[in-house]
This record gives sequence, structure tokens and C-alpha cells, in this order.
Amino acid sequence: MSDPMRHRPGPPALDPAEVVATRGSSYPEPFRAAVAGRAKRALGDALGLANFGVNLVTVAPGDASSRRHWHRRQDEFVYVLEGELTLVTEGGEQVLGPGMAAGFPAAVADGHKLVNRGPRRAVYLEVGDRLPGDAVIYPDIDLAGAPGPDDFVFTHKDGTPY
Repeated sequence: MSDPMRHRPGPPALDPAEVVATRGSSYPEPFRAAVAGRAKRALGDALGLANFGVNLVTVAPGDASSRRHWHRRQDEFVYVLEGELTLVTEGGEQVLGPGMAAGFPAAVADGHKLVNRGPRRAVYLEVGDRLPGDAVIYPDIDLAGAPGPDDFVFTHKDGTPY
């Protein structure tokens, strides 16, 4: 019988700089270039968190956090630490600076992305839950996403694979 207690992968605190950053995105081409200057450090994974994820995200000048999207099941929260980011949604644009936060409730069909239009890098915390059965909708492009058996799977909106 397996031990029902989970075990932490390491100590309860860490230096985020020691977590390897994942650069860019796993988006299929031609959607990948818009986020080539994004780097994510999966702090929640490094700390063994299972119910929600926490990423420390850096966006280079001229790049974006993602393609504009919304989640069917996942709430998302962002908190800007440095730099300036332009939040782009259906309702328009809003400039976010250090200390500002934004929230995106699940199943609200208002796609969002953050764009760094400033001269220096921008850094923010991204927090999202990990409910099973999530799907991601990209309203501006022919792209859909959902968790797969090993990784996130992207398809065309009609379900055909890339």
C-alpha cells in the first residue's frame, strides 16, 4: 500500500533565481514568435504545490506573456513586480505597473494577454488553479489547447492537430 502522505521535492523555501526558466512557448508555429522573449520559472512546481501553480514570469521589451486567451475551468491571477505591462482584453487596454494586480475568473469569455511595450523587462507573478478538464480558448487565432497525457496539447479550433 502506498503512503498517502505527499513528500516535498525540496526545502519549503527557495531562491527563484535557482529555478530553471522555460523560455518561449510550446505554441505551434506560427504562434510561437510573439512570446519568444518570455521566461517562466515554475515556482509552485519547484515547491511541490499540487492544487495551484505559481510562475515567476519575465517578459522582454516588445514581447507578450501569451496569445490572447481564456480558460474554461482555471482562475488566473497576476501581480506585477517590475516594469510595465499592457493588459489587452475584449474591453480594451490597461497599463499595469508594479504593485498592480489582475484577475481572470474561469469561464469568462474575455481573452487576455500582457504585452511589454516598455524599454525594459517586466516581471510578474502568475497564479492559477490546477482543476482537471481545463481547456484554453484563443479567440483571435485558430488555436485551442487542453492538457494531454504528458503535456499541453494544441489543436486547430476544429480539433485537428497541428
